[in-house]
Amino acid sequence: MRRLLLINPNTSSTITALLQTHAQAAAGPQVQVVTRTARFGAPYIACEASYTVAAHATLDAWAAAMAPGQDRIDAILIGCFGDPGLLALRQVSPIPVTGLAEASFMAAAALGRFAIVTGGERWKPILERLAHGLGFGEQLVGIQTVTATGAELAADPLAAQVLLAHACNEAVARWGVQSVILGGAGLAGMAAGIQPKVPVPVIDSVLAGVAHALRQAPAQTLQASKRFDFAWSGVSAELAATGLCSCPD
Repeated sequence: MRRLLLINPNTSSTITALLQTHAQAAAGPQVQVVTRTARFGAPYIACEASYTVAAHATLDAWAAAMAPGQDRIDAILIGCFGDPGLLALRQVSPIPVTGLAEASFMAAAALGRFAIVTGGERWKPILERLAHGLGFGEQLVGIQTVTATGAELAADPLAAQVLLAHACNEAVARWGVQSVILGGAGLAGMAAGIQPKVPVPVIDSVLAGVAHALRQAPAQTLQASKRFDFAWSGVSAELAATGLCSCPD
């Protein structure tokens, strides 16, 4: 049985449970989804500061999951639409790493030009920067944000679906895209309810993330990690013990 490590970079156990439910259903019975919740940081990532802290929390959660005595992991998925710590974790991890946003960008780009609908206005510049950095700047033509945060939307799913369906249709009408990504861990499972009301594919970021992570797992050759030429200071014992980096000398 393959094991997928799903890291929630915020401190909300409710969001972790939501991710676990939808990710396990998507992965199927031959995969065990193992979740880790950030041990520090914000209960919801909603700004540049909380996003930066979440990147550290992602590395810390990974180190705890990979500590001696823990079960083998075959792939890692960062359970935040924004992928905090993605590139750093990809450097230090000898197993495949992806995030909800990266996986969704790949799925959407395969269909053509796409837009993003997500909660929280401050996410727009973060997601624009990420898309350009990952090479999807031309395919991403617009980001439609709603005022409510992902956490607030998750608290009232029925009302959220009405609001998000309207935002998806606005994005299609405004930009003429071939698909819309419904981005956010708190929005897991909502795309299915919205899809009948939207004329283009609505991509669930959690389902896209699980699918891409599992496609990577059996195919990628593991790379030997290299050690930093310095020692960590002030981080968790698990992270300090890794001391690893797979980047070239």
